[in-house]
Amino acid sequence: MRDRLRDLGAGPVTLIEGRGGVFDIIVDGRLAWSKHACGRFPDDTEIADLLAAPDSA
Repeated sequence: MRDRLRDLGAGPVTLIEGRGGVFDIIVDGRLAWSKHACGRFPDDTEIADLLAAPDSA
């Protein structure tokens, strides 16, 4: 996942191991994606959009 995020234009990426299926993307200290809230993982287009426009969620 770290390499995929970098490929999509992310800056420094830190992966933090979670529990219970938690998968969050935090951009500039803000929660930009929550698997728990959305019920699924983001696709590549959604990840790229999050990285391009960090103020929209």
